[in-house]
Amino acid sequence: MIPRLIANARKIVVKFGSNTLAAKDGKINAALLAEFAEEASAFVKQGKQLVIVSSGAQVAGLSAMGKWARKRDLHYRQALCAVGQVKLMHAWENAFTPRGIHIAQILLTRDDFADNTRTLNMRNTLFTLVDEGIVPIINENDSVSVEEIKIGDNDTLAAQSAILWSADLLILFSDIDGLYDKNPKEHGDAVLVTEVRDIAAARAAVNTAGKSEFGTGGIVTKLDAAERTLAYGIPLILAHGGKPRALEALAQGVLQGTAFIPE
Repeated sequence: MIPRLIANARKIVVKFGSNTLAAKDGKINAALLAEFAEEASAFVKQGKQLVIVSSGAQVAGLSAMGKWARKRDLHYRQALCAVGQVKLMHAWENAFTPRGIHIAQILLTRDDFADNTRTLNMRNTLFTLVDEGIVPIINENDSVSVEEIKIGDNDTLAAQSAILWSADLLILFSDIDGLYDKNPKEHGDAVLVTEVRDIAAARAAVNTAGKSEFGTGGIVTKLDAAERTLAYGIPLILAHGGKPRALEALAQGVLQGTAFIPE
């Protein structure tokens, strides 16, 4: 099912979680970004269009401002994101430039989606960038958005972006292989759910406890994102973005994941 969804999709939104982007030393994984840029370039040559939703501002900020690591004051966390966003975009630029692809930064808040004029402008900007062969990279405007720092919501941001752009497919790259019947990091007998058509049934069957160290979301926000996109007929794939050549492997059916499919 996953290879078929990717093959049939022309407009694809790909979201990277913080844990996926972070290397073992806590810094942005430049090798992973470069590898993805190579895969993305191949997709573009096939006529596909890509939009990226990228977490990682706090991770990148901590790699630059380690002395702030223990500070929990909200203003410091927002300032950390402001520093990190520059580092994050520089890392993405370094990944895509060798492929001859320009990137663009779009920073959004929930308020942007609540205003009709802003929403129209966002949509027009997305279409213009992509039509010109530029890869937009969207992130929550962490330096001003209190909600994002408190609960994390880039999964929902990715879903909203996919809906805004009228995407054909949303791929959430996380640090797990997909949706399990229980937390695979705590239960060795957890079973991967490869296909979901009923979100309500999935919620009832899955233990949704647990959050990651860097990310502030969890499996709950991924189910929320799927519920949003499926309502608009947009399928969603949840997969491990840290696996070798993850995008290519999904397209070839080599890498497993969970496909959320509209009924």
